[in-house]
Amino acid sequence: MTDFFGDIPQIKYEGADSTNPLAFRHYNPDEIIMGKRMEDHLRFAVAYWHSFAWPGGDPFGGETFQRPWFGDTMELAKMKADVAFEMFNILDVPFYCFHDADMRPEGANFAESKRNLEEMVDYLALKMESSRTELLWGTANLFSNRRFMSGASTNPDPDVFAYSAATVKTCIDATHKLGGQNYVLWGGREGYETLLNTDMGTELDHMGRFLNMVVEYKHKIGFKGAILVEPKPQEPSKHQYDFDAATCYSFLQKYGLENEVQLNLEQGHAILAGHSFEHEIATAIAMGAFGSIDMNRNDYQSGWDTDQFPNNTPEVALAYYHILKAGGFDKGGTNFDAKLRRQSLDPVDLIAAHVGGMDICARGLKAAAAMVEDGGLEDALNERYAGWQTKSATDMLTAETLDDIAARVLKENINPEPRSGRQEILENYVNRFV
Repeated sequence: MTDFFGDIPQIKYEGADSTNPLAFRHYNPDEIIMGKRMEDHLRFAVAYWHSFAWPGGDPFGGETFQRPWFGDTMELAKMKADVAFEMFNILDVPFYCFHDADMRPEGANFAESKRNLEEMVDYLALKMESSRTELLWGTANLFSNRRFMSGASTNPDPDVFAYSAATVKTCIDATHKLGGQNYVLWGGREGYETLLNTDMGTELDHMGRFLNMVVEYKHKIGFKGAILVEPKPQEPSKHQYDFDAATCYSFLQKYGLENEVQLNLEQGHAILAGHSFEHEIATAIAMGAFGSIDMNRNDYQSGWDTDQFPNNTPEVALAYYHILKAGGFDKGGTNFDAKLRRQSLDPVDLIAAHVGGMDICARGLKAAAAMVEDGGLEDALNERYAGWQTKSATDMLTAETLDDIAARVLKENINPEPRSGRQEILENYVNRFV
């Protein structure tokens, strides 16, 4: 045990009327929503990196947090793990997520980094034996170290490609050993800063081969979890190859991976791509590639990835609406890829941020479930697309040629008038629930 969180008790559900800042007002894990426990719908996970490894910097200023475990020793890495599991217990969360660099200190070479990771995996396994918190997913940090400044799998140096492949292998092994339910690949620098020194076709081919090797290795070791890739449009690279859900799915199709790899979607990344979160989720669902989500938000006035904790119920509700309509999470979940503001220095801030985020997600989930059960949006969709249920409409898609259709338009004097999309009415409908 450490004394980092002092005497903060385990957070409990106290109901909507509670004024306790360290209590859940909406997140009741045992509440039944659409036939399933709220906890099992949401599948919350704490991000190891932002919660325990991030020093509080931003593009214009350095470290503001002074955590007792900051440093490059195994002893401090184990203290960090102790604090992490204390927080998992305080929040009573079912899952956590990690990068390799979050858990272990960087070694002098790959072999030493690998030994450090393996030692920390054994330590985390011991922690997990006395905790109910499981691993939602693991991933490799292939972007922070200067060796990755020109990418990892897309790097022009084959030695960096090899180092990256070896790193991912060790991280998949770690995730497998800890019982992780997914493995995520996040291409933090898989993109370019200028086309003057970039062979895009070659880099995409290398990234496609890299991901195929990951899938091959998954099957070789019998890892039953899902392989996920995470779209991100920009920052730090001028253009990321994994720009958004549609771009990623096109990439998966090109390299024969559309039946092997799903998407881990982040709210903040959706905003950077000029989309809404529900757009990215709906796109992935339409493509049959939805896997999991990173829940956070961006500051709409900043223009960069601020990774704040969610606090916008309507945004969250529409995201979960699409997830519920698609049947909910399978192996995925709601990972808080969110960090404190650099002025939020105290341990209680870290707890309160997660409490608020979990409550917002619970409110959004309940609103989404109410909309699904009420059926108003679905009824509006069915009415809008009802014409496609007629025989003439289905024949256009299955039996008629362009000539056939043109002839029928002339014969039947088809002269359609526009119909209202009723957007404002539907927006007002959503506002009844959020």
